[in-house]
Amino acid sequence: MGRHLLAVAATVALLAPFAAGYPWPMCGTTNTFAANSTYQANLNRLAATLPGNASASPNLYATGVVGAVPEQVWAMALCRGDANATACGSCLAQAFRDVQSDCPYSKDATIYYDPCTLHYSDVHTLGGNDDTGPTMDEYGVTNDGNVTSDPPRFNALLAALLNATADYAAFNSTRRFATGQADFLDKNFLKMYSLAQCPPDQPPVRCRKCLAGIIADGLPRFLNSIGGRVLWVNCTYRFETAPFYSGPAMVRLPSPGAGAPAPGPAVETLPEAGRRNYNVPGIVLAVVLAVLAALNLVACLCFWRRRRRRRRPTAEAKKPYPMYSTESEDVEMVDSMMMDVSTLRTATGDFDESNKLGEGAFGSVYKGVLPDGDEVAVKRLSDSSTQGEDELKNELTLVAKLKHKNLVRLVGVCLEQQERLLVYEYVPNRSLDLILFDTENENHEQLDWRQRYRIINGVARGLQYLHEDSQLKVVHRDLKASNILLDANMNPKISDFGLARIFDRDQTQAKTSQIVGTYGYMAPEYVMRGNYSVKSDAFSFGVIVLEVVTGRKNNDSYNSKQSGDLLNTVWEHWEAGTVMELVDPSMNGSFPEGDVLRCFHIGLLCVQGDPAARPVMSSVVMMLGTDTISLQAPSKPGFFATEQSQKHGGDDDGGAGLGTGMQNSF
Repeated sequence: MGRHLLAVAATVALLAPFAAGYPWPMCGTTNTFAANSTYQANLNRLAATLPGNASASPNLYATGVVGAVPEQVWAMALCRGDANATACGSCLAQAFRDVQSDCPYSKDATIYYDPCTLHYSDVHTLGGNDDTGPTMDEYGVTNDGNVTSDPPRFNALLAALLNATADYAAFNSTRRFATGQADFLDKNFLKMYSLAQCPPDQPPVRCRKCLAGIIADGLPRFLNSIGGRVLWVNCTYRFETAPFYSGPAMVRLPSPGAGAPAPGPAVETLPEAGRRNYNVPGIVLAVVLAVLAALNLVACLCFWRRRRRRRRPTAEAKKPYPMYSTESEDVEMVDSMMMDVSTLRTATGDFDESNKLGEGAFGSVYKGVLPDGDEVAVKRLSDSSTQGEDELKNELTLVAKLKHKNLVRLVGVCLEQQERLLVYEYVPNRSLDLILFDTENENHEQLDWRQRYRIINGVARGLQYLHEDSQLKVVHRDLKASNILLDANMNPKISDFGLARIFDRDQTQAKTSQIVGTYGYMAPEYVMRGNYSVKSDAFSFGVIVLEVVTGRKNNDSYNSKQSGDLLNTVWEHWEAGTVMELVDPSMNGSFPEGDVLRCFHIGLLCVQGDPAARPVMSSVVMMLGTDTISLQAPSKPGFFATEQSQKHGGDDDGGAGLGTGMQNSF
């Protein structure tokens, strides 16, 4: 069954405007049923009962299942938390009629209205542990209007309001529903209004993770927009600059005024009567690291996402942002993901050589199958490795906090019986470099222009999340083609956070005397002076863009006297007006020349010698998303002498990262 996600941005009038009665149907494309079949009869039985059940429920929510497999029908009916029972029942009854007209004979369908959502399928997979965010491309429906007064402050305030509303919906509402309001305080006294909702039977943590995923995914599309929404079966949010919900806002977020930064964590909330406040679950594992140090890595600290303990309410007022967590929350998150080493030994055949996916400087990676059938990749730190221990802790701390569809997902970790193991989702197509640079690879033919552009865009969105949209501000420091993993649908996922560093929100750069990373991808200011920042990640991204377009690997030399390295070659052809000659010939000329030329342009902007001249990733995402934005002329890429770079001892394995050198292992 497909997961249905719909993003709606209020920017330019292309399709129908928002209206209470306007439906957005999403139809499955695989299984169908015949007219007058048993499946049809079971669906009709649900249509007769489910609207009434939902409207009679205190939460305006109901599920139902009728029949036996393979003719079984499972359905979910949910009304908005501010709807009344009469409107709820009427909306759902209309939904059952409309969806069968819009999606005739489809066994899997969803229809969204302003007041209600209806979903049915022959398979019940909603609400599983993996359903924490969107996994398919959004379908955009647009309307008229953009903010013209101080857009950066508007966008920052919008992000803060949506996250505060999501927190309240997940942890302070039994309906998993919240509304919010913020005062923009521009010359027009503009206000923002927001709404967030999950099905009421979702656990608080899962609801918040789902909302975090669609907020991070949707915000880049809603820059400067006066309204927008993302609709998904497991969670949804909406914002407008005009009131659209009933009753007072449950969350109020004041504006700091023009020229000031976005509001901090002091959010005024209006608690609902008789409801308890919960601490927001920051997925922070600092307490784990302290325990590790205290016990010399002997005690068993194992994490597994499938065993969850019910949250214990406290009298303490909730914190509005997940990044502000407590030690009790850290311990609870550890407990909620616990897994033992025997499970991983069984999953990998006791780390049998036949299951080995790859090997690097600090250990090996094995494919495993968990008892529930899920495939995983298990990173096993070697016994002789001491330097990799710090990188393991660093990677664990970071990846556990970061949730985005373009980042590899952490399943668990186990430190038991002297084993040090990180468990990730299994990514079947492994890494980008294997497919991109090996023309004999069976998947190389799949890298048409559409797929390459999708990879470029996905990596850009993942980096934007790390730099600007996540709970933390993270600099990856080892971005390269071998750390871009491709899932079954060739969607890119950034991996290997062993070298990554957390920045304060207002911090622009840091400096180190230990240069670690991969030559060919490291920015010149990092190799020469140890300075790293989001702009050094932008440099690495630019190299990847040029590699994807040309199909050529940037060599490891930054000698400006050589013309063999990719950056110098692209620059020379750019200056000569012959850059299209460098396009990967394996695409057989089947690509839109304007889009390819724009990617060359963006790649060169990212690898400019002056870090300040490189664009931030949110700008890159906008450049990739439209050809209406004019791009400045790039300056010459940054180069430096080979003997300077070599003295830092870098190599293709990328220094000391735990996952480094395992670039082919997923």
